[in-house]
Amino acid sequence: MNWNTNSSPSEELKQFEAAFKNALSSPKRVFTIAAIALVLIAGYSSFYEVQPDERAVVTRFGRYVSTQGPGLNFKLPFGIDRALKVSTRVEQEIFGFRQAVPQTQAVQGNFTANRAATGNPAEESLMLTGDLNVADVQWVVQYQVSDPRKWLFNVASQQRNIRDISMATMRRVVGDRSVFDVLTVGREQLALQARMLTQEILNKYDMGVEIRDFNLQRVTPPDPVQPSFNDVSSAIQNKNEMVTLANAEYDRLIPEAKGRAEREVLGAEGYATEIVNRAKGDANRLVQVIREYNKAPEVTKTRLYLELAQEMFGRFQSVTIVDPSLKGLLPVFEQSQSSSDAIAATQRAAAIEQAQLAPTRNQR
Repeated sequence: MNWNTNSSPSEELKQFEAAFKNALSSPKRVFTIAAIALVLIAGYSSFYEVQPDERAVVTRFGRYVSTQGPGLNFKLPFGIDRALKVSTRVEQEIFGFRQAVPQTQAVQGNFTANRAATGNPAEESLMLTGDLNVADVQWVVQYQVSDPRKWLFNVASQQRNIRDISMATMRRVVGDRSVFDVLTVGREQLALQARMLTQEILNKYDMGVEIRDFNLQRVTPPDPVQPSFNDVSSAIQNKNEMVTLANAEYDRLIPEAKGRAEREVLGAEGYATEIVNRAKGDANRLVQVIREYNKAPEVTKTRLYLELAQEMFGRFQSVTIVDPSLKGLLPVFEQSQSSSDAIAATQRAAAIEQAQLAPTRNQR
């Protein structure tokens, strides 16, 4: 069939309709066209491509068959098999605030931008603490589909469920803590506990989702009470400083006092031991003196007298006898060589007297 290139568009359309009717008038041509169309449709519906960050869940007449990985995959044509693609990228849900979401859902870093969340952010973030105070908590949950089959068939409204579960667990964790614990030192523990509880509930629902991260973005008191909270925080900080100083002073004084007390106790114990030992020695010496006195009373008396005289004279530096009948002073000895000679003479006299009395003691 020859086409007239100089004809108008309406004429060309009429020529095409005539040619199509002419082709349909032949059964052989109809069968050929149908076969070609059938092959094209079968080929188009038999192959599908899965991206690296996707998984394909294949169903046959609505029943699960398999899960296919990235690449070019084959399925039965004409709608017998259907390939449902599930994203396995790290997704995130934000709570208590909103941010702009690109129209293309482009990947930001290693996770995709969150899908638009409904609800009032202020209502999501305001939470009641365990001591009946209110805290403004903002957080982000990052999750990833670990089992596409469970994600598609076990639960409906997956995103809504994840948001509801996360808000419920966060309110539960915050409700078990004081406001100062939530706002200060307990943030890390709070995020860890909320992540564990959220994952535990998701596992019970068998959603095929794994929590990748649970970040607390901003934890503050509500705006109307922010100044009062700052005053309380300042007072608590001052109290902690005073407690720290008091503890430091305590750590300095108490060990020193304990050391002095232990030193005094040890000194007293040593003094007591010394006095007791000295008393025991004096008692033993007195027993020995009594025993000797019973054997030789005169000798013992003389010896005791001489020992006392020796001890007394040993304490004097000089002795001067004043006699009213004399007109001068009579120095007996000076604490020098003369005193030493006098002491030695006294000792010799005591020895001679003991030697003289020895036969008498033996006779007895």
